[in-house]
Amino acid sequence: MKAVYFEKGGSSSVLQYGDIETPSHCGKNQVLVRIKAIGVNPIDTKIRIAPERFPVSFPVIPGCDGAGIVESVGFLVQNFKAGDEVYFSQPGFNQRQGTYAEYALVDASLLALKPRSLSFVQAAAAPLVFITAWEALHDRTHVISGQTVLIHAGAGGVGHAAIQLAKLADAKVITTVSSEEKAAFVARLGVDKIINYRTQDVVAEVAQWTAGNGVDIAFDTVGPDVLQSCFNCVKPYGDVVTILQPTPATDWSEARKRNVRFSLELMLTPALMDLEEAKLHQGEILRHCAALFDENKLTVEIAHTFNLVLSHSSKVG
Repeated sequence: MKAVYFEKGGSSSVLQYGDIETPSHCGKNQVLVRIKAIGVNPIDTKIRIAPERFPVSFPVIPGCDGAGIVESVGFLVQNFKAGDEVYFSQPGFNQRQGTYAEYALVDASLLALKPRSLSFVQAAAAPLVFITAWEALHDRTHVISGQTVLIHAGAGGVGHAAIQLAKLADAKVITTVSSEEKAAFVARLGVDKIINYRTQDVVAEVAQWTAGNGVDIAFDTVGPDVLQSCFNCVKPYGDVVTILQPTPATDWSEARKRNVRFSLELMLTPALMDLEEAKLHQGEILRHCAALFDENKLTVEIAHTFNLVLSHSSKVG
């Protein structure tokens, strides 16, 4: 099969396009998927730059998100059959492969039937960001009706998923953006308050909009400085959740003073640690989301599309 792969870590120059042996045998709990579309996520770049930090095997085929058609199933797989249209997120950890290829063997527990209302391209863009947002809001912070949620970088992949899930939970949503174009996008998603962090003081705007109370939940999707600001935005006994790694420079004093409940969200953990129940849970999240997509209660935004096949070069830039 054709695939994008790399044999050593580094810049994008290490990526190659060529022939890799096609998976020929499903494990007892695996499904062979003919890939129709893949999603591109920041974790793909992180793995390429520093593969020694992850349980990967060379040659590494990057990619977590995929959508395609089932070719065959392992003998213990009961929920899928050849011809089913599916979507999933599975990083190439622990002897698995990624999705930048024509075929992929996928743990059946991570699969869900593709939303009927979405194309393969749309479906491939959804799994990682919606699983991340779902776990952060429902599994970590337990968002409920009437709460106020601050979602940073609302026009991003995880951000735009989190906005929709928070609004479906009947929460009020504040989000940050960097441009008028992004403000218009998140406005279409139904946010209640938009803050342009380039021209406005986020902490002051949150305080004013919440009458000085702060938000119930602050969701950091950006990194250290934004995480630090979250502690000043959340109310006492509120929740802060981040998808990034706190740094040694993080000052926890405000979080401690406010008795904040702090959570980390890493949707890679089930595949990273081979946690079967957690993988099943992620497949269930995708099934819930598929129903919501088909009920027109969720949408996924596509920024750009790229072809896997390159006609003039064996290198991928």
